[in-house]
Amino acid sequence: MVARKITWTKKANLERKEILAYWIEHNQSKTYSLKLNKLIKETLQLLSENPYIGRKSDYEHVRIKILRDYLIFYTFNERELFVLSLWDSRRKEQKIIR
Repeated sequence: MVARKITWTKKANLERKEILAYWIEHNQSKTYSLKLNKLIKETLQLLSENPYIGRKSDYEHVRIKILRDYLIFYTFNERELFVLSLWDSRRKEQKIIR
């Protein structure tokens, strides 16, 4: 197994920061956000080594990994795993990837 380099798009990184900031404010503590961020990193490491474990999406070459209430949208090649979006599945908006 060769681990791919993990590359976050600006959009996905902003979404991650917003999710973590929400939980810091909501819980008045960083504890849950730190645990969630660690879980995200561990999941991405697993995906970098085994990118086919995510399910196919309606978008060609884009796969989805479910992580609790979040969807990680990603694509990959032989050297890199690109995180396209970190989506809270409880959101009401319709468009996830543009």
